[in-house]
Amino acid sequence: MKEKNQNFFFELELEEDQSIKFAFWADARSTAAFEYFGDVISFDTTYNINRYNLVCGSFVGVNRHGQSTLLRCSLMKNEEIELFKWLFQCWLRFMGENAPKGFLTDQCASMKRALEACMPTTIHRWCIWHIMKKIPSKLNGYKGHADIEQQMSEVVWNSRSKDSFDRNWNDFLLNFGLVDNKWLSGYSVYKVGEQVSSSIFNKFVVTYDSVAAEIKCQCLLFESRGILCRHTLSVLSFEQVSQVSPRYILKRWRKKVKRRHTHIKSRQDKSLLEPRSKRFDQLVFRSQNICEFASESEELTAILHRAYDNVMTEMESLKAKRKGTSSLSHEDANLESVNELQSPPRIRTRGRPKNRLGSKLDKQIANATKKKKMKVLSEVKVMFF
Repeated sequence: MKEKNQNFFFELELEEDQSIKFAFWADARSTAAFEYFGDVISFDTTYNINRYNLVCGSFVGVNRHGQSTLLRCSLMKNEEIELFKWLFQCWLRFMGENAPKGFLTDQCASMKRALEACMPTTIHRWCIWHIMKKIPSKLNGYKGHADIEQQMSEVVWNSRSKDSFDRNWNDFLLNFGLVDNKWLSGYSVYKVGEQVSSSIFNKFVVTYDSVAAEIKCQCLLFESRGILCRHTLSVLSFEQVSQVSPRYILKRWRKKVKRRHTHIKSRQDKSLLEPRSKRFDQLVFRSQNICEFASESEELTAILHRAYDNVMTEMESLKAKRKGTSSLSHEDANLESVNELQSPPRIRTRGRPKNRLGSKLDKQIANATKKKKMKVLSEVKVMFF
C-alpha cells in the first residue's frame, strides 16, 4: 500500500514469531480529512476480528454533514495500558505532536490512563451512547427497572447545565433508592440534551455583548454542535446585526473551503492508480512539502506564487498545442520484498461481544423485517385453510 500511495502511513509492532502485536494505519484521504474534522475524535474498540480476535480500534470524526468519517484504524492484541500508550504515541508522531481538542471513549480504565499520560491537554469524555446502552444490564435486578430507565433518560437528556444535572441526578438516586449503586453513584459527567422538552424548559437566556460581538445561549447548541441556535439568531435579528461574527461560522461548514480529501481516492487498487490517480497522489505529496516550506515567510510565498504562474502558463500552452491528444505514460511500481507476517494466536477479549453493539436503528430495522415475515407467513396459512 505504501508503494501505491506515498501518503499512506502505518506502524507495526511484531512479536518474536513475526505475528502482529499492534498495527496503526491511515490512508491519504483520511489524513487529509483529519485536517478539517479532527478537532474532536471518537475512539471505538467495540469491534473485533472474528478469526484472530484482534481488537480493532477506529478513530472517527464528524464531517460537515454531521456524518461519521473514518480517520484512523488500529489492531491490538489486547487492551492493556501499554498498548494504548503506544497507539496514542503513534498518533502524535504522525500528526506532528498535535493532539485533538476532545476525545470520546468508552469507560475503559486503561484507555483513560493512557490518554492522560500521552495527551494531557486533550479533554477526555465518556461516550454517552455506551453509557446508556448499559442501563438494561445494570438495572434489570431492580423492581420497576423500566421506570428507572425512563427517569434516568429524562435526567441525562433534559439537563441544561451541570448544576441542574447534579440536582436532578441526586433526586433520581434518592427517589429510587439507588444511592448505594456503585455503577450509578460514580457518575459526575453530563451532556446537554439533544432535544429539550419545550413543556418543561421553554425559556433560554441569551447573553449578547455588542462591543466584543460575542453571544451565548443557555441551550449551548453552538458549544455542542457548532451551529448557532434560533434563540441567538432571534437576538441578533432584534439587535439588527446584519453579519454574524466569523468566530461562529466554523471552517467545516463553509462552502468555499477547498477540502483536499475530496480529491483523493479512498481506494488504492491498481485500476484507480493507473495513470491519473497515481500522478495526482505524487503531486500532492510533493506540493505539501513545498507549501509548508514556502509558508514560513512572505518572500518565500511570493517566490512560489511566481513559480506557480510560470508553470501554469507553460502547461496551458502545451495543452493547447496538443489539442486534446495525450502522450502520458505510466511506470510500473517496483514493489520491494517484505517479510511475511504470521497469523496471531487466538485470544480472549475482556467482555467483548462477537458482534458490534447494535444501535437502536439496527434493532428497529430487524424488528420491522421480522414483523413483515410473520405477516407474510400468516397470510400464506390463511390461503391454505
